[in-house]
Amino acid sequence: MATHNQAARFWDEHYSRRAAESSAAKVNPRLAEIAGLLPLGTALDLGCGAGGDALWLAGRGWRVTAVDISASAVHSLQQRASRAGVPVTALCVDLAEEFPAGTFDLVSAQYLHTPFALDRTRVLRTAAKAVNPGGRLAVVDHGSTAPWSWNQDPNLHYPTPREVATELALDSAEWSIERADTPQRQATGPAGRTATVVDHVLVIRRAQADPEGRR
Repeated sequence: MATHNQAARFWDEHYSRRAAESSAAKVNPRLAEIAGLLPLGTALDLGCGAGGDALWLAGRGWRVTAVDISASAVHSLQQRASRAGVPVTALCVDLAEEFPAGTFDLVSAQYLHTPFALDRTRVLRTAAKAVNPGGRLAVVDHGSTAPWSWNQDPNLHYPTPREVATELALDSAEWSIERADTPQRQATGPAGRTATVVDHVLVIRRAQADPEGRR
């Protein structure tokens, strides 16, 4: 069974390679679609990686907490946020073992996949508990394998957004699905390679609390 150190080392090396190929950290297009329609508030970026999402959100006025298992990715994000003059709280967190404190108006899990042991359903259920009333949990997954993906298993099953929602088993009296679709887009990978990829997009909204504090 892989240890925390093995997983952290894998992702450190992954993001170090990406940094060598390009210094630009870009927002994930689906997050930009989702968050661009929302009022500003607090956001939690799970598995923030190179930090493109966190920087984009913070640059638009969100108060952002971003976490990743990779210490090098977190350090790079801290430096980029400082240079950009935007406030981002970046933390080194292994979601297999712990979850950041606090509650948020938007919890974002963009391509939260790993070759190491991770009870992703448990992580996302915990993430849902961290969503404020009226807030959203946004889960964007791969729906196809890009040529540059670290996982090239031809038999890999990509759960649909509805399957992910079913696995989460959130109370339908408290949660409503705002978006569950599988759009395609043209993606650009390392060294400028391009490919048509499929995204699995799930956005779930938590009900507002009533004036007496009930949901």
